[in-house]
Amino acid sequence: MRLFIALCLPEEVREALASLCAGVPGARWVPEDNLHLTLRFLGEIDNHLAADVDDMLHAIDARGFELTIAGVGAFTEGRRVNALWAGVQPNEALTRLQAKVDQAVVRAGVAPERRKFRPHVTLARGRIDNGPKLEQFLVRHALLRIGPVPIEDFTLFSSHLQTSGALYAPEVVYPLEPRGL
Repeated sequence: MRLFIALCLPEEVREALASLCAGVPGARWVPEDNLHLTLRFLGEIDNHLAADVDDMLHAIDARGFELTIAGVGAFTEGRRVNALWAGVQPNEALTRLQAKVDQAVVRAGVAPERRKFRPHVTLARGRIDNGPKLEQFLVRHALLRIGPVPIEDFTLFSSHLQTSGALYAPEVVYPLEPRGL
């Protein structure tokens, strides 16, 4: 089972982000329904380990919070651009939640993440043309701001790879404590 843990985004936020997704050669845009903020990618794990992960995620104690999506950028490997993303304003509550999620999955038996957490919403993947259209996209959306976005839970998703792209299915939703208590 291929799993990841993410924050779902409200429909109006996904619509606003999807409205940006055009005009860059080589970009395979993420479908609006698949836009999310990944807290931890687990990859292929067996059902026994998935059950242990679920138990540990249920034990997380964290409050809901708000986040703001801000700006866009690109992930590169050398000179090749392989993803476009919308960023997230620095957010202590998000960082704490991600650390708790990471600690929980490691306690369950998943290997620690080697990469530093860089909160973002992936907008596109592919062999993206590193030319003037990409530069125009980055400049046009540099001042993007969406939010505050209320975060009241996080979700364990399964990911089923298909020729048309990944199909994400929510498996378990973990509520956060109400804000302001």
